[in-house]
Amino acid sequence: MAAPVIGLLVVFLIYPVGQLLLLSIHNRNGFTVTEYQRLFASSVYVDVLWTTMKISLLTTFFSVLIAYPVAYLISAATRGRKHRLLYWVLLSFWTSFLVRTFAWVVLLGRNGVINWTLERLGLVERPLEMLYNLPAVIVGMTHALMPIAIMIMLSVMENIDRRLPAAASTLGARPGTAFWRIWFPLSLPGVFASALMVFVTAIGFFITPTLLGGRHETMITQLIIDQVLQALNWGFAGAISVLLLAVVLVVFVVYDRMVGLSTMTGGSSSSPRAAETGAGVSRRLGNALLVALANATDALIGLLPKRRKRAVEGESRTARVVVSLILVFLSAPAFLMIPLSFDSASGLAWPPHGVSLQWYRQVVDSPLWMQAATRSLLVGAGTGVLSMTIGTPAAFLLVRGGLRWNAAFLAFVLAPLVVPRMILAVGVFYFFAKIGLVGSSLGLVLGHTVVAVPYVVITMMAVLRNYDTRLDLAAQSLGARPFTTLRRITFPILSAGILSSLLFAFATSFDELTIALFTSGGLSTTLPKQFWDETTMQISPTIAAVSTCLFVFVTILISVAERLRRRSLAS
Repeated sequence: MAAPVIGLLVVFLIYPVGQLLLLSIHNRNGFTVTEYQRLFASSVYVDVLWTTMKISLLTTFFSVLIAYPVAYLISAATRGRKHRLLYWVLLSFWTSFLVRTFAWVVLLGRNGVINWTLERLGLVERPLEMLYNLPAVIVGMTHALMPIAIMIMLSVMENIDRRLPAAASTLGARPGTAFWRIWFPLSLPGVFASALMVFVTAIGFFITPTLLGGRHETMITQLIIDQVLQALNWGFAGAISVLLLAVVLVVFVVYDRMVGLSTMTGGSSSSPRAAETGAGVSRRLGNALLVALANATDALIGLLPKRRKRAVEGESRTARVVVSLILVFLSAPAFLMIPLSFDSASGLAWPPHGVSLQWYRQVVDSPLWMQAATRSLLVGAGTGVLSMTIGTPAAFLLVRGGLRWNAAFLAFVLAPLVVPRMILAVGVFYFFAKIGLVGSSLGLVLGHTVVAVPYVVITMMAVLRNYDTRLDLAAQSLGARPFTTLRRITFPILSAGILSSLLFAFATSFDELTIALFTSGGLSTTLPKQFWDETTMQISPTIAAVSTCLFVFVTILISVAERLRRRSLAS
């Protein structure tokens, strides 16, 4: 059961990435370090690396900071309300990065929603320049990556016994002390894990800095794109990729030494260095900081009226309002595309000038858009089926196999989520160019399957952990053979979860741009690639119409997948 996923990742992840890295130290004349000498000889590339680190760190800080109260409130909500709140987070998570980033172009533009509102309120006399700068990039990337932070922290918070803070309160602890001394330390594994994943994802971004940033916000992945698509310098692109991968590996090593990689699965720190550090100065400083925060929170609560105090001890109205505003921040940009897509004017400006379907007609009448949509649907369907076929047995093995190397195998399966997508895309592009798969739908399916399989494995592992294995034992005790049990009992019960994982894999492929940017070919692209080409050339209401279609399609897709997943977990 492990062979298919191991074969897939070795052939289409390990080998292409290794081949790309080899290009940086080997050319037709043999071993060379010329590309690295060029990389570090110019301050330009060092400055770009520093800019990448700065943007990634700021994005990580704001994403985790804003996501924490959302995850906390969702974990404390009743089951029905939790599902409703989680739906909006998932909707934002699966909405295309391109759609969300393009929405911020409209929101922050000179004729955008924010400038129009400020002028109508009389707060400014002329439009503010809010695009093509560092704040715009930070806002766009924080908006894009917050759902990841919420989902990771929520998975940890849901396993915290909520009776512990209540027990502390019965022993005399005030609300601030109960939170900062009990709840917050227990939620730290989720905070650390979400910070790591957000940072690793942010460091490989190129969509947001390209559309929202200026030349001072150039990130390292943009250099890789230029070297491959413009300069055709594979060796230098490999050297930059090595630098990017080295930064990611250093971050993981430091994280393991200071915190412990076991926190990625919600566990406690298992690193000897982390334990040693925790027993020393850093632990005392951390405890002192938590005590200060607890005392400050309790002092602020003490200033409130008694009625407000009781609300703070539970789930206050203020907390619900804050979380609601954050969810609006996550969802509103995509919804903004809907009225703009019906605008009768030829330019994108707020508010819309009349109602027209002309932009939808342009999309439907355009062979480029229709071919791109058809190809995306076919590639997505192929990716979904192949990912489900490969990922489901791997999930069975991880949940029921009882392997000694279970943790290592899981880490290997999840490697495509850790390796920067740009490095994977360039490596696959070089590999496919040698075997003739560039521009083919098969190449896209294989490349997309590499990044979709982890989502199938994660989804199916969650389903299998909730599956009652006594049903299989009962069938076998009545004489059913293992294959018959699998066909007549296991698969029918798991069918909703399997279909849900297929839809998640389809959605991953349908929204994938990085691999398609290199391997889709020039004659017939995918929908995200066509969207990217149009956006980088001109801003028009046609993009808003396509954004609306993508948003509605993904909304329906994720709604169905989430309903199927809940049904499977309930059964």
